[in-house]
Amino acid sequence: MITIWGRSSSSNVQKVLWCCSELGIEFEQTQVGREFGCNDEAWYLDMNPNGLVPTIRDGELVLWESNAILRYLCGRYDGDRLYPAALDRRAYIDQWLDWQLTIMNPAISPVFWGLIRTPEAERNMSAILVAGERLGKAWTLIDKALAGSRYLSGDTLSIADIALGNAVHRWYAFQLPDKPKLAHLDAWYSRLQEHAGFHKYIFTPTIV
Repeated sequence: MITIWGRSSSSNVQKVLWCCSELGIEFEQTQVGREFGCNDEAWYLDMNPNGLVPTIRDGELVLWESNAILRYLCGRYDGDRLYPAALDRRAYIDQWLDWQLTIMNPAISPVFWGLIRTPEAERNMSAILVAGERLGKAWTLIDKALAGSRYLSGDTLSIADIALGNAVHRWYAFQLPDKPKLAHLDAWYSRLQEHAGFHKYIFTPTIV
């Protein structure tokens, strides 16, 4: 059984929890970070010097960085259906995993912090709306990519979808005017909700 350290409300932890659900991996979870603290304590920093979540332990292996954890879990626990061995399919998934870090994260973060983490009276709505327009363009790119397939890497779920699932859930929760109409994205979001792990670990919890 693996151990997962990280608060359930963290988008990066949610990826790992959903992946475990898809692969049928049993785990023990310890809530760490934000209101739970501990991530600045020596015992945690010895495992993860960044002081971020998640961190996992599987036997003697200690690993951090959520996308690296997704890849590891698939390799260790027969996750070929989520991360195929075929190099062409794997490269396409890796492309989206990198895109999530380099494009989606910088686009969604200012909107998330502005609308969710900032009290209404203190919000800079002009800045939030500019960031929201940038975020909408990122989702428009995803919408076009989904025009010819059910999921980001083809007709079946992969860790590319898992890595971006928490972000799309937040996108639909954000109260932003003039969101682009994205039919393929709408259909993908509905398909993600059919997966028990998405529903349990991402769709159901309150976004905080």
